[in-house]
Amino acid sequence: MMNQILFSGVIGLFLTLVGTPLLIKLLARKGYGQYIRDDGPREHASKRGTPTMGGIAFILATVAAYFLSKVITGKPPTFSGLLVLGLMVGMGLVGFLDDYIKIVKRRSLGLRAKAKMAGQLIVGISFAVLSLMFSDARGNTPASTKLSFITDFGWSIGPVLFVIWALFMILAMSNGVNLTDGLDGLATGASVLVFGAYTFIGVWQFQESCANAGTLTNPHACYEVRDPLDLAVVASALMGACLGFLWWNTSPAKIFMGDTGSLALGGVLTGLAILSRTELLVAIMGGLFVLITMSVVIQVGSFRLTGKRVFRMAPLQHHFELKGWSEVLVVVRFWIIQGICVIVGLGLFYAGWAAEK
Repeated sequence: MMNQILFSGVIGLFLTLVGTPLLIKLLARKGYGQYIRDDGPREHASKRGTPTMGGIAFILATVAAYFLSKVITGKPPTFSGLLVLGLMVGMGLVGFLDDYIKIVKRRSLGLRAKAKMAGQLIVGISFAVLSLMFSDARGNTPASTKLSFITDFGWSIGPVLFVIWALFMILAMSNGVNLTDGLDGLATGASVLVFGAYTFIGVWQFQESCANAGTLTNPHACYEVRDPLDLAVVASALMGACLGFLWWNTSPAKIFMGDTGSLALGGVLTGLAILSRTELLVAIMGGLFVLITMSVVIQVGSFRLTGKRVFRMAPLQHHFELKGWSEVLVVVRFWIIQGICVIVGLGLFYAGWAAEK
């Protein structure tokens, strides 16, 4: 069964390594280049015209890697895996429309705010509602109406509040990845680390599943997650696809992921968190996305309340650029921060399991 994880990761990596340069040529031929804000760091002016919408590459590679791993191993897709992939594709489509309008209209504003929000709401609500349906033989639906940290806790919040909570998470994480995608390779590399962590979590939950309680050394610390192994297959495909895309996206980037990629990554990361019952833990493992989002919230809040800015520029990565850090220095140091967040998150995940022994 573990072969699925290996195959999906390797196929995802291969497809983006080979497919991304083909996409670069196609986008360049059509003139689909990035629009650069005039009020951004001066060094970014040279990036104007770099092909964007590169998220198409790792979205297609991830979907292909998932299904090819199923064909090779003879294992059927699960509803959980299809749900997470559907969330990624749906959010990516909203981002694609946003990117396409920016390019065609040659402006920094793509979809109107209401239209963009409507698209995200349709995708998010569809995911949340469907995730509470189609229970398996044990009665487990892909998602739970209980809140979760490393497992479910507390009482059920009910389906209505769950949908609202899921929407909040999807919008927050999507915007977090979108704000992080401001420097070459920053969001892509950070995502690789988080998807690697979710590959491990899926494998661990599969090995310690309550469905195997009779053979576990500690059945009291088992996980009631519907399809943990298949979530690991999706996470592995994402890790490989993003790693291959990073080859072309690292400084100096030959292609940008655009909103197509950032909204898709934020959506699928939230989907993995919800279906693996680690909703609050993702705020730690995706700590860089949270930190960068908070820098924007603090900057806007401070300016509106006091008329003063806390940072030279928000999001946070641009603050350090304006302090004189090179782009590569900012990216590598932020990757280190993200790596620390992932280690802390996995440490808490394991500590929660060990505490039940």
